[in-house]
Amino acid sequence: MILIADGGSTKTHWALITKDLNIKDFYSEGYNPYFVDTPYIITSLTEALPTDIITTKVEKIYFYGAGVHNTEKAEVLSAAFKSIFTNASTYIDNDLLASCRALLGDNPGFAAILGTGTNTCLYDGTTIAHKINSAAYILGDEGSGCYLGKKLLIDFVRGRLPKHLEEAFNEKYKISASDILDRIYTKPLANRFCASFSQFLYDHLSDSYASGLVEQSFEDFFRQLVSGYPNYETYEFNSVGSVGFYFQDILTRVAAKYGMATGKIIKSPMEGLLQYHKKLILKENLLLA
Repeated sequence: MILIADGGSTKTHWALITKDLNIKDFYSEGYNPYFVDTPYIITSLTEALPTDIITTKVEKIYFYGAGVHNTEKAEVLSAAFKSIFTNASTYIDNDLLASCRALLGDNPGFAAILGTGTNTCLYDGTTIAHKINSAAYILGDEGSGCYLGKKLLIDFVRGRLPKHLEEAFNEKYKISASDILDRIYTKPLANRFCASFSQFLYDHLSDSYASGLVEQSFEDFFRQLVSGYPNYETYEFNSVGSVGFYFQDILTRVAAKYGMATGKIIKSPMEGLLQYHKKLILKENLLLA
């Protein structure tokens, strides 16, 4: 059996592929190694595993995760998986490669992630050929759920929300400015916390304030990241992630403003990843036959 995982900062989508190519899905929380350590992952994933999965029968794990930027961060995950799936070989790479494989398969092109965080690259059909660092959620991540949430929270804390939206915000969250600052600066996983408020913008998207904030965030994304790629207008814009998916009308409009036609905008890479890995499995089986 083979486990495929799409690991975001907020949640991880797992898919177990059996020998007859049947699929079993389950979910756990996200395991970004910048924010969680090996013992935390072991405890959390053990609790999330369906009871009918026999861990010793898992032969390979392909984990694509947010925050997997070097071997040190990959080892945080690898050590946890080896502790749980004792007979499995582990292959760990970043979530951007997962997006490339899901969106483009073996074809070259431009790929982006717009979820809790942001990521972008040019893909040559096999590997990531060129990548501009998103600078993560404190310094960058323009266009992400965290970025949208931060802009909304800044206006709330500074008393700049339109009155009717301030009332709606207070009614929904019942949280003060000091509570928000305390949560961000003294508690873990501030990126997830900020990103959770992008839902408020979606719920009020018909309001000019909310749609304008989202549009400006995507403008920042294209100006600071996308337009930095050589000849970026010659590529179609493709993205994975809930923020891009749910705000795709605005995203498509901003992409067109920057001269990019829109290709695929999908919520999750898992379907494309499964197609990619099923092809690999069939190819390996043919080679072994």
